[in-house]
Amino acid sequence: MSRPSFRAAPAKVRVSASSANLGPGFDSLGLALELYDVLAAQVADEKCLEVDVAGEGAEELRRDAKNLVVKAMNTAFDHMGGRPRGLRLSCANSIPHSRGLGSSSAAIIGGMALARALVLGGQERLPDEKMLQLATDIEGHPDNVAAALYGGVTIAWMGEEGARAVRVSPHPEISAVAFIPNAGISTSKARRLLPDTVPHADAARNAGRAALLVEAIEHHPEFLFDATEDSLHQQYRREAMPRSLSLVTKLRAAGFAAFVSGAGPTVLLLHTSGANEAFMELAGSSFQIVHLSIARTGVEVV
Repeated sequence: MSRPSFRAAPAKVRVSASSANLGPGFDSLGLALELYDVLAAQVADEKCLEVDVAGEGAEELRRDAKNLVVKAMNTAFDHMGGRPRGLRLSCANSIPHSRGLGSSSAAIIGGMALARALVLGGQERLPDEKMLQLATDIEGHPDNVAAALYGGVTIAWMGEEGARAVRVSPHPEISAVAFIPNAGISTSKARRLLPDTVPHADAARNAGRAALLVEAIEHHPEFLFDATEDSLHQQYRREAMPRSLSLVTKLRAAGFAAFVSGAGPTVLLLHTSGANEAFMELAGSSFQIVHLSIARTGVEVV
């Protein structure tokens, strides 16, 4: 591929938070949420890398080539034929980190979309399907990156040619409530708690629930409670997030479609009834409660 030409003007993209698994859809189902990081960048003629971060993660995130947004941008630039000599990047982050709300996937998809926007003909050099594959290579699994890329609800899987995904349009009445704890947990730590094998009955039960969940989200939200039941992964992570799993138990006992968001420890609840004070009463003071709409569009240049 020939070396790309870069736009002189700055570019800006908006990318959403996401929730993965949604209960039974382990490493396959993703949901985009209206909580956004906004990334802006401009190429420079001189050799430089300037990174500014504001908002979530501002005190911890790196300001060099190991910053995840920069890493994603460079991966995209390399695929499109070459990197610019210099780069100035600013990140305004609203997605909490290490909470199971897809902050790393937002950084990866946002960075790649930003790089594409800075390249003339970038859409042809890096179509969405290829972006999904490159993003999955960095993230390790396609569920969150698919939701951040396409918006709505996504079903992702690994095929012979790499990561694939399809988008499902969620029922217009479905909204979400996020119960976000103060402390986070790393995805790698949460994954280490999972067993190598699970009982056949649990796997079969989850397969049925995951299939039902797609239908519930798209057409029949009255089935969300049954459809979000999980037997495959949440129970094994209890020692890492006891308060979150306790809240899931309380919410489900009260009839709410609640589950751990991704690797946790955020708890997500899907509903069609609007705000309900029972959410507050069951959560107590250990969680920040945020009402969120589903993001109907994927990453976009703004």
